[in-house]
Amino acid sequence: MHPKDLNIADFAYELPEEKIAFFPLPERDQSKLLLYKNGQLSEDTYQQIDRHLPEGALAIFNNTKVVEARLLFKKPTGGVIEIFCLEPSESYADITTAMAQQGKVLWLCMVGGAAKWKEGQVLTCAVEGALLEARLMEKRTDSFLIELSWTPEAWSFAEILHLTGQIPLPPYIKRNAEKEDLERYQTVYAAHDGSVAAPTAGLHFTKEVLQKLTQKNIQTDFVTLHVGAGTFKPVKAAVMKDHEMHAEFFSVPAALIQKIIAQQQPLIAVGTTSLRTLESLYWLGAKLLQDKNCFGNDLPQLRQWEPYELPLQHYPVADALRALLDYLAERQFTTLVAKTQIIIAPGYFFKIADALVTNFHQPSSTLLLLVAAFIGDDWKRVYDYALQHQFRFLSYGDGSLLWRTR
Repeated sequence: MHPKDLNIADFAYELPEEKIAFFPLPERDQSKLLLYKNGQLSEDTYQQIDRHLPEGALAIFNNTKVVEARLLFKKPTGGVIEIFCLEPSESYADITTAMAQQGKVLWLCMVGGAAKWKEGQVLTCAVEGALLEARLMEKRTDSFLIELSWTPEAWSFAEILHLTGQIPLPPYIKRNAEKEDLERYQTVYAAHDGSVAAPTAGLHFTKEVLQKLTQKNIQTDFVTLHVGAGTFKPVKAAVMKDHEMHAEFFSVPAALIQKIIAQQQPLIAVGTTSLRTLESLYWLGAKLLQDKNCFGNDLPQLRQWEPYELPLQHYPVADALRALLDYLAERQFTTLVAKTQIIIAPGYFFKIADALVTNFHQPSSTLLLLVAAFIGDDWKRVYDYALQHQFRFLSYGDGSLLWRTR
């Protein structure tokens, strides 16, 4: 069956609200870890994850950093309008460039209370010597184009967000962000501003756990995929062909691509965002093998259904990755910067990742489709086990180590 024909209702399960983690545990690595391998289920904690990974394995993490993307503006009448920053406008080459803008930026946003925002009205937010203003430029299909400008103009957009914004907790965490969330809704290795949601599989890792991986000769490395709010976008369509997947910026160093080619032991993707990035590498390289000029001068991009519809699956993984390296070398780039809209669903054949570390996801979500693609129908056994054995669900919940079945 083509993934376009999948019925999302087949990926539903009952998630009682009391199973959702509204707060993180006191210690990151005390979260429970459900283990799935060769059809067998067991459990441990993240503190002991090194015991379940083979020596010589390569674990790849997403080192994106969550930005304070939730902004509250006051109207002249005293009312409040909430602006949620999604991603930069298409006028910027990538999200890093946009986050570094000084004085003014164009951003695609969701707006709470948009009907109360009169045409031409400038909204303001003043905090600690900084003034941020918002102007509504254009209504899009599912977002608004907003011009955000600020003083002091020498500050970057990342800096102004840090000062004026709030951490954007997922909508299913039904509480306001607290001081603790500034640290806990961020991985300990977060490095590059740009996400509006945390790569939550990484929230369980501490510096001590990472050190234990190193001591066991388990390599660690990093990709950067900036997580968009689309990760929470519900699948409202009955069949997947009618669902538009969100696109996200990512970057991968050429040195890591070389490392993946040389890797002999299992490769573990820490998080669905890392997995989507790694699998996208193959398809971008395969497109180059088919036509080395396919990207022209544009940012390389993988669209939603291309992995299922392009005649590319016969290319060896190493050849596809080497094509990417050649592409970078010709342009004297040390890092691949690209955009992916890939949807991974049952029917997908994985190219790079052997195992996946991931949290427990919402019913009828694209993230659950990804898990089902990775371990087949056993996703139901995994989730039933987690529900029956007091695992905590969603972003601040527990997680799993899943070994691929196909």
